[in-house]
Amino acid sequence: MEELLISYIKSKISVTEEETETILSYFKPIKLKKNELLLTNGQSSQRTFFVTSGCLRIFFINEEGQDSTRYFAFENQFATALVSFITSEPSEEFIQAVEDSEVYYITHKNFYHLLDIIPQWEKFYRIYLEIAYVTNTKRLMSFLVQDALEKYRQLLDENPIIVRRLSNKMVASYLNISQETLSRLKSRL
Repeated sequence: MEELLISYIKSKISVTEEETETILSYFKPIKLKKNELLLTNGQSSQRTFFVTSGCLRIFFINEEGQDSTRYFAFENQFATALVSFITSEPSEEFIQAVEDSEVYYITHKNFYHLLDIIPQWEKFYRIYLEIAYVTNTKRLMSFLVQDALEKYRQLLDENPIIVRRLSNKMVASYLNISQETLSRLKSRL
């Protein structure tokens, strides 16, 4: 599974074998059970995760007590509560394994240490931030300008794995619609 992480890093930056070994030495593997929480509201996000199998979900709970999913990370993707990871402030988000999962994590301290010792890690971080910015901006725009059907169609076009692998409850939470609305949309398409 470490090969996935190596391959991902090398697809973004050019690093020597020695630098690769150094980077990998800071990542630790963990196995997670379905529904296991990695971060809860109020904790500071001190780790970023790379998924080698399974799926992580980043979500928050709104004033009505309903969860709203911001992001799913499947195989070969990174995930963290990024605002908290950057600021070290308490997170308003939760991170949960929605399937039995295997991930690698790196601590905040070690991630920033790599910025100091491996010049290419700066480029990796920039790419990571750019991907996060584009993803989050597209999500925000979809909430502001698209109706439920348009959001669902876009999800099917851009990220069908969410619909294939996850429950209707999770998909509805991600689209910010009710499960009933999602069922109606599915029957229309």
